[in-house]
Amino acid sequence: RKEFVDLYVNYVFNESIQQPFEDFMQGFLRGCPAKKWKMFLPVELQTVFEGYAKYDWHRLEKCVKYVGYKKSDQTIKNFWTVFHELPEEKKKMFLAFLSGSDRISAYGLEYFTFVITDPKEENPDANYPVCNTCRHILFLPR
Repeated sequence: RKEFVDLYVNYVFNESIQQPFEDFMQGFLRGCPAKKWKMFLPVELQTVFEGYAKYDWHRLEKCVKYVGYKKSDQTIKNFWTVFHELPEEKKKMFLAFLSGSDRISAYGLEYFTFVITDPKEENPDANYPVCNTCRHILFLPR
């Protein structure tokens, strides 16, 4: 029985996936040459590809630059008050709205900056917040 179980486990975890894995590995190495990735530990490589999933939202607040606003403006105070009251999943959704991803890049939160700018609309109540995800800019009407 032990031999059967050993052979079966080997088949399921090694032999049955050998060809699909080799195809994946060939494609992966075409885009990401192995020499450059060998310097990373598996956990570090995962962080490079996926980004960080741990957040310090108050630190994020400190990384913001303001254009057309001051940190002391009531609109900004209201924004951060509402933001910090959101549940974790909604905060991640905001991050995805802002940057296109609900994760922070591997550089870390201290290097993730975004801009909140005043779009200077004539009727700000008729407009919604809009984001430029490439540049991490939130256009927040007053």
